[in-house]
Amino acid sequence: MKSPYVPVPVLLVLIFLTLASAGGEKSSLPPQISKRTRMDLIRGFNAELVYIRSPFPMGKKGLVLKNGKLSPAGQELQRMLAISGPAAKPGDRARISQIVIKDDHIRFEINGGPVKKQKWYQHISVGGNGGATSIAPSDPNANPRGSYVDLVFDHYVPDLNPQQLKDLLRPVFDFNAKSAAEAYLETVPPEVKDAIKSHRVLVGMNREMVIYAKGRPPKKVREKDGETDYEEWIYGEPPQDVDFVRLVGDEVVRVETINVSGEKIIRIGKEVNLEQPTVAKEQELQTHPVSPPTLRRPGEEPASAPPGKP
Repeated sequence: MKSPYVPVPVLLVLIFLTLASAGGEKSSLPPQISKRTRMDLIRGFNAELVYIRSPFPMGKKGLVLKNGKLSPAGQELQRMLAISGPAAKPGDRARISQIVIKDDHIRFEINGGPVKKQKWYQHISVGGNGGATSIAPSDPNANPRGSYVDLVFDHYVPDLNPQQLKDLLRPVFDFNAKSAAEAYLETVPPEVKDAIKSHRVLVGMNREMVIYAKGRPPKKVREKDGETDYEEWIYGEPPQDVDFVRLVGDEVVRVETINVSGEKIIRIGKEVNLEQPTVAKEQELQTHPVSPPTLRRPGEEPASAPPGKP
């Protein structure tokens, strides 16, 4: 059977259209970052002061930001914060201490990064009869414990101007806030934001929200209700209104207000539901009894004890 004959002009036209479409797809992709842009971004963002919009965990594992989504997030992030503690919290002011541009991502370290670094001369020591002594003693406060976020792109880092990069970093950094309170208000739910502005406490808030709403409590009382430990934060003194804010762990569970007239108003119903679990819940997970170690495989039943033995 003979193969179909294709005229040479038609074949040339098909090849030309194929090459043109491939070139059009390639030209639609943004160009890779240039050396000049790389230097401009490092120079412009290094040592920049920002306000934090997302909690950063302490430790060698930081955050990853890709397509506007952060990881780890949710319960995984809260578990890391409960175990290792936060390197930075929403509303905190931090400094971008280093920028590293790799093939497909840009790493922004804050407050010195997660790993302590030393100057070259801090590695030099002079030896003698009494042993080796460093010529430059290390300063524990010179490099505080920080963290980082990796801004990840598809395939490669494109050519960006500073404003485009700030927009991409919006989930973690606020470059425009004028104060810590302003930056923090942008990270909370709308009902919490309105309550903080009007200096009200809602049942379901955490400690940080209460402090932004009412300030640090002039008086604290630690009590116990059955097996539950709680703190009572007291705001105000007679003849003014007095607020008693009860916290269990990191969550407000009760608000009692005594008015000037002597009227008592108690609120215990949850008025705000936070998306992420509170530290109180994380502490419950940590304090939950753990089964002793065993060599049995998952699902394997324990062997019955021999007769005559308990």
